[in-house]
Amino acid sequence: MHVALVPIGEVDSSILTALGEALSKELGCSFSVTKPLPDPNYAYNKERGQYLSDAILTRLSSLTIPADRLLGIADLDLYTPGLNFVFGQAKLIGREAIIALPRLRQEFYGLPSDEGLFRERILKEAMHELGHTFGLGHCPDPKCVMHFSNSLADTDVKGVKFCPRCRRELPFLQ
Repeated sequence: MHVALVPIGEVDSSILTALGEALSKELGCSFSVTKPLPDPNYAYNKERGQYLSDAILTRLSSLTIPADRLLGIADLDLYTPGLNFVFGQAKLIGREAIIALPRLRQEFYGLPSDEGLFRERILKEAMHELGHTFGLGHCPDPKCVMHFSNSLADTDVKGVKFCPRCRRELPFLQ
């Protein structure tokens, strides 16, 4: 399996490399980093000051990048209708997913920076959204990476791995 990391606008290259290496370790996949998509002005909602994740996912689906999965990485605050924000979003049993970095940082909430925690949260959200692309729904196990995160507290409680039940649904991990 090959995962292409697609920066949406400006994204720190060290974040992309670290995420790709961590996904390789967790999923046994190869990865590449594509050239960035331009800033998604088409998805910006001026009233909210946020970007519509659905519009970016649609743009990702139009790409002809040779990869099994496309994971958009946006250093932008994302939302979807009906929610104040999203940490990420994916097409269920699809090829495209996206994660948003701003709300994964401690600094977003006025707290001191914690780079290790930030990188761990990025991996958890990437694993979660990629899990959706493989057909996994939300898991009731609060330690499973597929558990729904309604807040950062939920994200911080769960692990980076799939629980045994979710793992059985992913034959490539057997």
